[in-house]
Amino acid sequence: MCQPIGVSAESSAPPVCVLGLGLIGGSLLRAASARGHTAWGWNRSPESAAQARADGFDAGTDLIAALDRARESDAIVVVAVPEPALDSVLTQIAEHAPDCTLTDVVSVKGSVLAAVRRHGLAGRFVGGHPMAGTAQSGWPAGDADLFRGAVWVVAAEDDTDPDAWTRVARLALDCGSVVVPAGADEHDSAVARISHLPHLLAEALAVTAAAGGDLSLALAAGSYRDGTRVAGTAPALVRAMCEANAQALTVALDEALALLTAARRALHDTGSTEVLVDAGHAARTRYDTLDRWEITDTAIGEPGWANALRDAGRRGGVIRAVPAARP
Repeated sequence: MCQPIGVSAESSAPPVCVLGLGLIGGSLLRAASARGHTAWGWNRSPESAAQARADGFDAGTDLIAALDRARESDAIVVVAVPEPALDSVLTQIAEHAPDCTLTDVVSVKGSVLAAVRRHGLAGRFVGGHPMAGTAQSGWPAGDADLFRGAVWVVAAEDDTDPDAWTRVARLALDCGSVVVPAGADEHDSAVARISHLPHLLAEALAVTAAAGGDLSLALAAGSYRDGTRVAGTAPALVRAMCEANAQALTVALDEALALLTAARRALHDTGSTEVLVDAGHAARTRYDTLDRWEITDTAIGEPGWANALRDAGRRGGVIRAVPAARP
């Protein structure tokens, strides 16, 4: 069973078992190790595991051994595999480490939560999503500082265990992030707009530019590079996250298409792009000036704590230090 929060050095830096050593999982293994956690990783690919070991990290390809060690040391188990591999990994967790604190770094939360519940693992599960990354992938792309200053969503559902939530939030903070609490469904709606839609827009921009031939590409400069950066992400990874969030992404796509269609109509009829350009500038300015205030008035475990955190997250609140838990 898990130790009480805050009773020893071990409870503030519990062991961490990372399943999947791509960009995010590999960066997490590096970051957790650098911050004093005993950490080890598993990867299905022998090549990635060997690369991690060559860089001085504890990694292997034996999933059961990694989970047995997690169970014996009461580690936080972090699922960092692509969505299509989720069920097979959860099956092994349910058999070998069902009582460990469990979190994930998958880019959708609703489908992961549903899968966790199907496997009977919801009691110690806390969904997670660090909002950080690059267009690169695999172990070599990892960076211990990838999460520094980034937002890390730590899901707070009504039935979330407060001890498990605290452990996962502290891990995110240890990795250098600030924590934003949210529910799974509202997370998926938000990331459809600010992560998954930008990927599809970047793909569309890249295709449109390439259709202009080599002259278009030769003239491409900053706006093209910035707008298409994420189009360099491995297609399988983009498809996995976009298709796993199809319902919310469809809503966001419809809204973006409506804006572009209206802009095209206005350009044709009046020669003006004023409406879209002005609205876009205002929206970007709102992002640049968003007040990310610190959540300090909710004690983890008090009645209604998860709902209070979700409400604060919707209003721009962040956590930079985990509020004290109620005894």
